[in-house]
Amino acid sequence: MKFVHVTIAVKDLKESLDFYQNIIGLPVKRHFMSGDAEIVFLGDGETDVELIYNKTQANFSFGQDISLGFAVESLRDVMSLLRQKGIEAGEVIQPNPHVRFFYISDPNGVKIQFVENIS
Repeated sequence: MKFVHVTIAVKDLKESLDFYQNIIGLPVKRHFMSGDAEIVFLGDGETDVELIYNKTQANFSFGQDISLGFAVESLRDVMSLLRQKGIEAGEVIQPNPHVRFFYISDPNGVKIQFVENIS
């Protein structure tokens, strides 16, 4: 079995695309309509982020203890980008000498974790 994507129902597709393309850095792989839903797959590896916008969907609910983790070369560089975009970063957590990370929320309230592995 292979994990291929995670699906996020979004409130505003344009805002979510901007976030996942310009903050996370994921390119669009596919973009299409399916009935009333507009669907976009983004990613540059084996696992994609699928954004689904359906103007008829009014309620959204996300698990508070679920996050999407993205490995980065430098937390400092990501924090700088976030400051430029007016996004506040959470506190940096370093549970051991080999990793440190922090969280932000995407435009839909999904927790995003940026992880820096330290050699």
